[in-house]
Amino acid sequence: MEQTRTEIADFGEFGLIHHLTKNNETQQASTMVSVGDDAAVIDHFGRQTVITTDMLVEGIHFDLAYTPLNHLGYKAVVVNLSDICAMMAVPTHITVSIALSNRFSVEALEDFYEGIYTACQQYGVDLVGGDTSTSPKGFFISITAIGEVVPGQYVTRSGAKPGDLLCVTGNLGSAYLGLQLLEREKRIVAENQNVVPNFEGHNDLLKRFLAPVARLDIVEWLHENNIVPSAMIDISDGLSSEILHLCQKSEVGCLLFEEKIPISQEAKEVALQFNMNPSTCALSGGEDYELLFTIPQSYYEAIADSETITIIGYMTPPESGVYMQTPSGNKYALKAQGWNAFSE
Repeated sequence: MEQTRTEIADFGEFGLIHHLTKNNETQQASTMVSVGDDAAVIDHFGRQTVITTDMLVEGIHFDLAYTPLNHLGYKAVVVNLSDICAMMAVPTHITVSIALSNRFSVEALEDFYEGIYTACQQYGVDLVGGDTSTSPKGFFISITAIGEVVPGQYVTRSGAKPGDLLCVTGNLGSAYLGLQLLEREKRIVAENQNVVPNFEGHNDLLKRFLAPVARLDIVEWLHENNIVPSAMIDISDGLSSEILHLCQKSEVGCLLFEEKIPISQEAKEVALQFNMNPSTCALSGGEDYELLFTIPQSYYEAIADSETITIIGYMTPPESGVYMQTPSGNKYALKAQGWNAFSE
């Protein structure tokens, strides 16, 4: 059956916004005015507001050759919510602005917004505004996320102290290896149109790249257990880059133990298929959106038995530098070799 295609020009800007948001439902009591007015109105009832924004550009941050539009909408929201979580805050609202060319239909945008609404429902977040614009080519996405936190309880990158334990959630390197699988199959299909992409046995790696998770569960667990990290950041650019960010902002050094870096068995096997060192994938891969944080040693007992949080090192005086120790005892200076938005 031939798929219906509706041109965006048939709606116009305001008609398109109304069409895409007509079923938008708010979930937050703090949402006073949502989509449809000149601006949103939010009342956080005495809590402090945390705000972050992120831009995604086709061909730079995503490839539509292997990224379904509903996954793109979902991921575009989640990567912003992850930044809110990295402040130990709870995400509550988003705005979505897009610019796109006439190669996209209304139906394509409906798929994109389906992913946005899925993420909003999953995390209890309200879509309260945004904008649309035309573009000569490509697809541009800008999302602003808003969260709330009890006054004075937000966590920044700058509070780590020598002796603090370095912790990370989940496992690392999986998203990067999911991307490698997608890129490999894209090349194979480009060479032979009759070949069907084969991702058998690698659903977890693909999901980690296409549909990451913002670790709101960790934020809630830390709050429930009265554990206050001294510094925190989410892992978007690779473990090594994020450790260096923490060290720079906190003016401390760090000793990371390579054997402590959590890497799934599937990630290890696929890394070896690509002739890559699994640790290198975790250190430099990025897009895991796990939380990296430091805690005083007094919290050791509370963290030690966690199945989700791994202690991977500790912070040192700044003059000690930032190093990774291998299982054989050798030490290597950590370098920021992850994602750089302005590298060629």
